[in-house]
Amino acid sequence: MFKTPLLWLIALLLFASCGDNIEFEYSDHHCYLTIDNSTHLDATLASSMNQMSPGVFTIIRPVYRNGANFFSFTNNQGLSSEKRFTAIDLRLESYRRVGMQQGLIVGYGNLDQPTRFYAFDLQCPNCFDFNALPLKAYELTMNGAGVARCGNCGRTYNMNTGGNILSGGEGKPLTRYRAVSRGPYGVLNVN
Repeated sequence: MFKTPLLWLIALLLFASCGDNIEFEYSDHHCYLTIDNSTHLDATLASSMNQMSPGVFTIIRPVYRNGANFFSFTNNQGLSSEKRFTAIDLRLESYRRVGMQQGLIVGYGNLDQPTRFYAFDLQCPNCFDFNALPLKAYELTMNGAGVARCGNCGRTYNMNTGGNILSGGEGKPLTRYRAVSRGPYGVLNVN
């Protein structure tokens, strides 16, 4: 069937990867967020985009209030702030796909070597169902140690190590997106 060992190896790898137990590192949900913190100069967001302060995580939400769009930032160290959208934010329209229910958590883990930058969905992966009607939110809360908790199922997740479950039973780890931080006052990209 296959004439060379290389073709045989490629075929074997392709067939072996077609099982039902495949877990992908990143979500296939189409999340898209770009924030240029060199224009916003937001200290709350900068705290979680700084590789030198791992373990600081920030919740990002787009908010519409009084006829204007804002980014709302709240970190696990007690800081919170809001910044009004710039003309670039409005043109990019990146605020339309901020997680599954308009919320993300971003930050550097403090238990990984080398340090990794993470972006998690704000919804509990074991309670939130994107296809349910009516759509009901199950937002996570987080503590200063970098642990996220679902108030519905009681599961806790370690954001410092990629969102694995710490307690509350078996299930899915936190929903992750690809993310890049270009420094505290640089550009944040999540997709």
